[in-house]
Formats: sequence, structure tokens, C-alpha cells
Amino acid sequence: MAQWERLTQLPDAYKQQLDELYNRDALPMDVRHYLSAWIEKQEWQRAAQDHDFAMALFQVLLENLDIQHSRFVQEESFLLQHNIRRRKQNFQGYLDDPCALANTILWFLKKEKEILQSADLAEQVQLLHVAEEAMETSSQLDIERKIAGLRNEVECMERTMSCLEEQQDEFDFKFQTYKMEAVVDEAAKRKQMQVFQQLINRLDECRKSTLSELNKLLDRTDTLIDILVKKELVEWHRMQQKACIGAPENVCLDQLEKWFTYVAVCLFRVREFLDKLEELVGKVSYQNDPVKSQKPKMQKRAETLLKDLLQSSFVVETQPCMPQGKGPLVLRTNVQFAVKTRLLVKFPELNHSMKVNVCMDREAPQIKGYRRFNVFGTKSKALNMAESQSGGMVADFRHLTLKEQKSGGGGKGINDISLSVTEELHIIHFDTLFEMKGLSIELQASSIPVVIISNSSQQQSACASVLWFNMLSVDTKDVMFFANSPAATWPQFGDMLSWQFLSATKRGLNEAQLEMIAQRLFGKQQTYDTCKVTWSKFSKENTPDTFWAWFDGILVMVKTYLEDLWRDGLIMGFVSKSKEKYLLKKKQRGTFLLRFSESVIGAITFSWVEIDMNGEPDVKTVQPFNKVDLCQIPFQEIIRNFQILEAENIPESPLLYLYPNTPKDEAFGKYYCEKTGSKDINSFCYFFLKTLEARSPMSSGMAQGEVLELMSGLGGEAAGESRLSLLSHPAENLVQTPPLLPSQSSVVHSLL
Repeated sequence: MAQWERLTQLPDAYKQQLDELYNRDALPMDVRHYLSAWIEKQEWQRAAQDHDFAMALFQVLLENLDIQHSRFVQEESFLLQHNIRRRKQNFQGYLDDPCALANTILWFLKKEKEILQSADLAEQVQLLHVAEEAMETSSQLDIERKIAGLRNEVECMERTMSCLEEQQDEFDFKFQTYKMEAVVDEAAKRKQMQVFQQLINRLDECRKSTLSELNKLLDRTDTLIDILVKKELVEWHRMQQKACIGAPENVCLDQLEKWFTYVAVCLFRVREFLDKLEELVGKVSYQNDPVKSQKPKMQKRAETLLKDLLQSSFVVETQPCMPQGKGPLVLRTNVQFAVKTRLLVKFPELNHSMKVNVCMDREAPQIKGYRRFNVFGTKSKALNMAESQSGGMVADFRHLTLKEQKSGGGGKGINDISLSVTEELHIIHFDTLFEMKGLSIELQASSIPVVIISNSSQQQSACASVLWFNMLSVDTKDVMFFANSPAATWPQFGDMLSWQFLSATKRGLNEAQLEMIAQRLFGKQQTYDTCKVTWSKFSKENTPDTFWAWFDGILVMVKTYLEDLWRDGLIMGFVSKSKEKYLLKKKQRGTFLLRFSESVIGAITFSWVEIDMNGEPDVKTVQPFNKVDLCQIPFQEIIRNFQILEAENIPESPLLYLYPNTPKDEAFGKYYCEKTGSKDINSFCYFFLKTLEARSPMSSGMAQGEVLELMSGLGGEAAGESRLSLLSHPAENLVQTPPLLPSQSSVVHSLL
């Protein structure tokens, strides 16, 4: 298929590139269309270097235009006649330099091939089913298209500037020659002056056309900067905030760096074009020269655009984080933390030449008791490409620490607002100076607000503040956020909770698990979309049983002891007792499920189905296992060896099928420990009593169905500790404990 025919059949995005390519008079699109077959058959490479051959092709081109004109005359198409006649007149300008025409056509054909190659590559990628995250979005494709259009404009402008300079040199040479010849004949003088006037008129038209093209180039650049700075970069900042609280967002900056760098290169080229125009005007000028009147305004606009782009291109790529911390944005005094800045405009010649300096709380709020900090460590580093895996221009600060300033207390005019230590937000600032090609611009970047603690007991509350701020705030300079913190809608809140599990264990929360949490917070509702969670309900300092303390306790337990079981979906986890009974009572005897305790922080329990004396299903629950238990015995071994005393005191495992119907050993078998001997963990057992009465699940006491007491009478957390303290005693010694009460059923938890 002919090249032009293939181009006309491309998708709209590539047709747009073609339209932008032919948005100029050097080779009109209608000429390319009507003479496509003839154009593609000619040896333009040879014509570009052979004047005689180029002249022959030039004459044939004009003849073909005449033939096309005759066809339009026969078709009585007045408009097409007019257009093709005008095209022929424009081509007459190549009469003295047909090689230039050959070069022009050759350039257009090359650009057409690049568009075809780009389309072919996109089609191949689609056929190969590249992963969705690697595919460019429609927004990215639109930017790539605009970048391609900008690239074409810059290349065309380079050719235009070259032609303008050649045209001016021609005029200057002829005029200087005329002055040296000192023509006396008046008629010859007048004729010569007419020639010079024509040359000046052509030069004036060429300068006006060049300025017009430069303005179009600046318009394109302005539009692109608007998209990059006000849309793409803003979205990246928001994605980074979400990523800091566990969201699976892609915050790689390589694509943005590529776009920012090219636009910056383009603007530096525009400055060079304007400088070249200034140079040409210095050699040849005339009355009403358009360059003199338009160039200053264009120069100012180009530098303003470049300044806006550069000031936005300095960002914090990796937010402040302690190496051993639970996540970013929580810092502890006198403990080292790291942070990385990046310049998205990548010029290799600036490698190691731009110094980045760190400072703290440049505009701290005037609040009573608000702490101030000094930054210690290596506070100045050069942007360089060696510290980045992708070769970006980064300054990686790895050994910074904070120390609180000694304060003399609040002064006059200070706001009397009460914020806890973990509600104080602080910002780390970064400054550098961009100097290149006569341009000097101060650049500033700042971190997302951090929470600064002085001891580990504040860690949990600090994490809560970081989660709440980055879930709700889009203003990353709002250090007074907690003075009047907004509430979170359930959809926002539910997503944030799921991200915590997703980032910690690679498995988030499903709809059923989130519904249980919503029911715990709001009670039974038909829909939770309009429900809201307040900051005080989520987490307030010095309140040990907040929602966040409960949830974070579970998260830490799962990450530390149960990650594999959770990731494989063996733990139902967030399920209420009423829902648990509803699910289990419909199942066969021995079906069990694992859920997190609603009343004991950081604990897990399991319930199973038994059949009572009347043949009815009865759901029984074991006392929750906390971190004291799980750090000594793997939970899968507890599941594996758990037994109860049946008739004649014969121990039997009541756990047969993991809900809904998976055999226990099939579900947990790959996690079992190998048996090692008679004197190890297999030689110990525990005896428990299950209480028949318990308080409400939302009370501070133990929940109904969750409490299994030791025969010694201990309950709750103490029971868990005493239970495991019996590990030092052989199983046979435990049989001598007091007899079971007749009103209670005995349960043996035996590791055999």
C-alpha cells in the first residue's frame, strides 16, 4: 500500500499528527494528496544533492500541477482551481534553488514515515497484550501527540530560521555589491532599487511569517505546560499522598521528567531563535521592522513560561522516612531519616552543579506551644545523576536528624489553639538555584507535612494523623489542618483501611470485611456511602481504645504473625459475631472460621459448629489469642492441634473444615511445622472453660462467645498469659487440676 494511502487510514490520533505536520505552506497537503503517487516514486535524496536532477523534477512538478488544474477546470471546481494555481505560484520561489525543494519534500516524507512507525509500534503493543499498567492512558497519548507536534514545530522553525538567514544574506550581498559598483545610470539605479525593494518586501514577509510561527510555537508550549503543571503534576502529588498511606499508586517520575525536559529544551530553543532574530536585525533593518516591535514581548513570554516550568519541576520524589519506621512522614527527634528531591528538567551539563539546601518550618504558625526544630546532618547536597536508578537529577539526603529548639513559651499575639503533639504538622523545605544559558531562577520544593514525635509511645497516634491528613487534604501546606479537621466519608475511609492491609500484606479488604467495619462504626445501615467518620472517633491521643488502636493492633498482628495465612485468604478476619453465627449454623459439624477479636486489641479467635443434644447446630468460640500467644506458638499449629474432651474424656479436634468447606489439613497443611520429638511442643496441653455469659461486644469487657477461661479461674488477657505460662509443665501434670464444674462444658486445647 502506498505511503500516503496508509497515512489516511490511520486512527484519529495519528491523523491529527499528520494534520499538524502539514499545517504550513512549505508542502501543502492538497499538493501532497493529488500528486502522492508521483511524489513517492521520485529520488528526492539524489535531487537534494544534484542541481540539474532537482531542476528536472521541479519542472515535472509544475507540469503535474498544470495537469491537475486542467482537471479542476473540466470539473468546474472554482475553489480547487484557485487553490492549485496559488500552490504553483508559491513553488515558483524554488526556481533559483530546486535542491531546497527536494530537501523539503524529503523531510516531509521522513516525518510521514515516523508517524507510520509510531502507529505500527502502538498496534504491535496492543497485539502483544502488554499489561494494563504499562499501557499509556488516553491522557498520556494526548500529551505524546502534543509533544510530537511541538517537536515538528521546532524542527520546522530551525529550517525557517535557516531560510531567513539565507534570504537576508542574499539581500545583504547584492546590496553591498551594488554600493561597491557605484552605478551612475539613473534608470539602472531605479531598476536596481526596485529589485532591492522586492527583496526587502520578501524579507519582511519572511520575518513576519517567522514571528507568527514563533508565536504559534509559544502557544503550543503554553498549552502543554498548563497540562503538565496544573493537571499531570497535581495528579502526581495527589497520588504520592495516597501512596504514602498505602495506596497502590504509580508515582514513578520518569515519564514526567521526559515531558518536562523536552518542553524546557523547546523553550531554550525559542530563546535562541529570538537571539538569532536580534542578530539578524543588527545586520539588516528597515522601517517598521516587525522584529523590533514584537521580539521583546515574545522574549518576556518565553522566559515567563520557562520560569513557570522550572519552578514546578523541583519536587520531593521520596518523602521523609525513618529507615526503621512504620511508614513515611512520621519522624522522631534524634533519629536519622532520609528524603530525596528531584529536578524533572534533566540537563546533563548541570550534573553536580546545583546545590540543594534543607531548612525547617520556614513559615511556622504562631500557635501557643507549637514546637520548633533544627535540622542536623548533611544539609546541603548537589543534584546529580549517580544517586538515581533511572539517571534522574536527584539530591538524596540520607542522614538528617531533628532536634527540638528550646522555647521561651508563647508571646504576644500568639493563637491559643490546642493541638496535641501528634496533631502538629511540620514542613521540610528545599532550595536550589537553576543557572543556565544566562537564566537564573530560584527553585523551592517542600515535603508533605510530617509529624514529629519524641518517643515510641506516640508512634501509633502519629501514624493516625498522617493517614487522616493525606486521606482528606489536598493542600500540602496546610499545617493547621487539625485545628478544624473535616470528617471522612465512608468510601474514603474504607479505601484507606484497605490500603493499610494491601501495603502491609499485599492483600486488601473485601466488601464483606469493610461492611463489618462499617457496621461496627455506624450500626446496621442500608447503605454506608453517606456515613462519616470524625477525627475524634478515629483517633485521639491518650485514649487507649480508639478505633485506630483496635484496627492498627490487628494490622500489626497480621503483619507479624499471620501474613501468609491472611494473604492466602484463610482468615475471614473482619466478621461480626452475629454474622459468624449466621454463616456457621448453616454448615456441617466441624466447620470453623477465623476472625479478629472485637474487644481484645491485636487478637484473633476461631469459632466452630457443634451439634447439641437436640441435634441443633451450636457455635462455640475459643478465647482470643494475642501476641503473647502467637510469638510462642505459630497460629497454624494451634489450629492443627486444638482438641476438646468428648465422651469418656477422649480428646478430639472439633476443627474439620475451614469455612465454607475446605478440609483443615488441605487449607493449612503447607504451613504445618514438622514433628520433632516427644519432649517438644507436642507434649503440652491446656484446659479451658467456656463462660456461658458475657457482656456486649462493644463494651470494654470481653465479648459474648469470645471468653474461654482457664480452669484456675483466670480470664481475659490474663488468661492468655497464664495459659502460655503452662508451657513449662508437662501435659500429665495438668490433669491433676480441679474437676470441671457441672454447669460448664470442658474444652481441651492440646498440642499433641
